[in-house]
Order: sequence, then structure tokens, then C-alpha cells
Amino acid sequence: MSLQLEHVGFVQGPDTLIQDVSLTLARGTLHVLLGATLAGKTTLMRLMAGLDKPTSGRLLLDGRDITGVPVRRRSVAMVYQQFVNYPTLSVYENIASPLRVAGVARAEIERRVRVAAKLLRLDAMLDRMPAQLSGGQQQRTAIARALVKRAELVLLDEPLGNLDYKLREELREELPRLFAETGAILVYATTEPAEALLLGGDTAALSEGRLVQAGPTAALYRHPLTLEAARVFSDPPLNELAMEKRDAVLLTEHGDRPAPAPLLGLPDGRYRLGFRADAVTVGAKPPGSLSFEGTVSVTEINGSESFVHVDVGGDAWVCLIPGVHDLLPGASTALHIDARRAFVFDAGGALASRPVLAEAV
Repeated sequence: MSLQLEHVGFVQGPDTLIQDVSLTLARGTLHVLLGATLAGKTTLMRLMAGLDKPTSGRLLLDGRDITGVPVRRRSVAMVYQQFVNYPTLSVYENIASPLRVAGVARAEIERRVRVAAKLLRLDAMLDRMPAQLSGGQQQRTAIARALVKRAELVLLDEPLGNLDYKLREELREELPRLFAETGAILVYATTEPAEALLLGGDTAALSEGRLVQAGPTAALYRHPLTLEAARVFSDPPLNELAMEKRDAVLLTEHGDRPAPAPLLGLPDGRYRLGFRADAVTVGAKPPGSLSFEGTVSVTEINGSESFVHVDVGGDAWVCLIPGVHDLLPGASTALHIDARRAFVFDAGGALASRPVLAEAV
């Protein structure tokens, strides 16, 4: 029981917005669409919903071709980042509206609305009008309306961006469970790799309208098969180093280095090293690392961690250091790449060697 996309494409004028996407979305499972702005997440959701029709390929729901079926004839609920509510209806009536259209009994409407309102902390606001609500409260109303509908396909397009931190964290845990209990196909779009990891489930990584990799979220993060997939699933952006291996030496734009043990087994040739912020340290050199000199651009202190942005001969790298550090702009520092936690990609961008410490990535 699933929604299948078979070689789906969507062209609008001169622009190819979705290119040959094939994907299977199972019922009762959370599916994350991960990608930067304009990667194609919203367009793909609109095709799934029936708001737009693919210009190539087809969509199958439980084996039935629904490619040309309009949205009004599908069981779909969709929540956008920018909330959409009926301004002339109370919060209660906004939530209840799809149930009234479907002819659900009054007692069942009351029960579903109250349950959803309690979950989303709208109990005390059911008599208010949307204009009396904050942006976060209006977004919660839109989510509650999608929840009560019990649609076969639920599409959440960056739905938690307008909520405060605590509620956002709670809903990340609750929403997948609640929608899974209805047997729905739940699709959640986000630009944030950290949010995808928190949600779990399966992730489809998108870039410029193309599906670059799909699979279990944690596996996708630890084992990207291409440089492009690693870039999509890295925040801060993936650090990269162009290099050529000759015997036991690595030739780089920033000078030659002895190849550390994890890279000695690579065949001679040109490669691109990809390493996330937590694979770089400053200060003392750990064993088996690649070391470079750089200049601090800015330091971002994030609670108990610091993101240090460093310029290394024109390459912008970011390191994540535990604790609070105040490295001033312009300061020189030594950076050390833990080669055991680095991905190696060949000249075509395919994974040539994954990290030795894969589970730590």
C-alpha cells in the first residue's frame, strides 16, 4: 500500500522544475523531502496532491493510476509554511471545516476537533477568529485541520517554521506518530538536515529538481553515495578539499601533505575530500589528520558549541568546536581534518571511500 512516482517530470515554460523522479512512499511511514530552497520540494508535493499534473511519468496510489485525478477527488491534506485559514470562521470552525464538507457526524466532529486542539494547545482559542491569533497560533490551526481530516496523503511543507522552539520540538515527535496511526502517507518538506535527522523515517534528498538519493534518514546522512547528496545533507555546508593522490602524498592547492593512513589505500588519481564541521578541530593536532593554516572569518557561539568559519587559501571551511570559544576575526589558526571521518569522492562526484568511523559521521 503506497504512493509511487514513476519517472515523474514537470516542465513549466523553459524551466524543468522536476526531472525524472522515481520514488515509493509507504503508508504509515514518515517521508522527508530534504533540499535547499528551489530544490523542487513544493513542486513535487503539488504533483503528489494533484494541484499540478506531471508533464511526464505517472503517479500510482495503491497500484491505481491517479496522474490525472484532480485534487478535489483525492484524499489529501496539505499544510504550507505560510498558514492558510478561513478568515471569517472561528478556530473551531476552521479545524472542523473539512469534516463538515465530508458529512461527518456532529459528535465525531466535536471529538476530533477537541483532541487536535488539545495536542496543538488551541483549547482556549477555539472561539477566536484567525485575525486574533499570532502567526504561530494560526499555523497550529492549519496543522490541526490537516490532522482531523485523516487524509490518505498528508503533505507538510516546512510547517513548523512559525512555531516557538519548545512547541516545534514537541510536534516533531508527536506529528509522525499521530499521522502514522491513521495509516496516512506522511510527507514532510524541510531545508534543514538537522530537522530531517530529528524526524527520522525515510529521506529523499533533492537538488535542482532531481532526486539525488533516497533511503532511511540516518543511513543517508552517514553514507551519501555522491558529493551532491553529501552537500544536500550537510549544515553548515560541507567542507571540501580538492586533492590528487600520488603514491603516499596528497597534492593540494594549499601544499603537499603525507597521506594519512585512512587515505593510503586510495588508487592514485584526483579526488575531492568532503568533511563536515565536526570532523575539523583547531589547536593541537590529533594523530592521522591533515593539517592546514587558516584565518578566522567569524565565530558563531551556539550554546555549548562554537562554529568557527575559517578561510584557508580561498576555501571557506567551518569547524564545530565543543565549548564557548571567542576566536577573533583575522586570527591565524591551525586546522586538522580527521581523515577517518572524511568522505572521498572521485572526479565524477561518486563516493570512492567512505569514512572509517562511519557511525560517528
